[in-house]
Amino acid sequence: MMHRITSWFPVVLLAAVAAMTVWLDQQVQPPERSRDGKARHDPDYIVEKIAATRFGPDGLARYSLSARRMVHYPDDDTTHLEAPKLVNFSGTSATVTVTSKTATISSNGENAYLTDDVRLVRSAYADKSELTMETSYLHVIPDADIARTDKPVRVSDARILITAVGLEFNNQTRIMKFLSNVRGRYEKSKPMR
Repeated sequence: MMHRITSWFPVVLLAAVAAMTVWLDQQVQPPERSRDGKARHDPDYIVEKIAATRFGPDGLARYSLSARRMVHYPDDDTTHLEAPKLVNFSGTSATVTVTSKTATISSNGENAYLTDDVRLVRSAYADKSELTMETSYLHVIPDADIARTDKPVRVSDARILITAVGLEFNNQTRIMKFLSNVRGRYEKSKPMR
């Protein structure tokens, strides 16, 4: 009996080593890629000269978006825009227009990330003059009426010039918060004679 066990021992040992080798090989291999194209970053549609408007529950236009070119990617459900222009109509009678060279819109459309020559212009209203903000990057949350950046920014209107690093602008409250390295100049209005 002992002789049979001894004669089968090398075969069992070899089978165990082979099984361990197959298991180890499977563990170190990269996962097989799906062949359905979902892992690729290829656009599923491209639109030239797009314009869209989003309306609120009251039927009034909340904001509009236009761009020279729009490319949508299904793998991460993002939309990339060339020469985008976002116009926010909500709030007071003043509109806020944001333009840039490029932008990325999140999958749910709740966030817009504008880059390269970003310019925000709040139109004049009541006794307030037109306000202009310039930066290299701006994160816009249209439904919350908020725009923010952590990059250098320049803000000006008829009387002020402010430079800073970082800003948050709330279009509903008209409050602008500067985050750091703030420098400003204010020119008092001249009395009429």
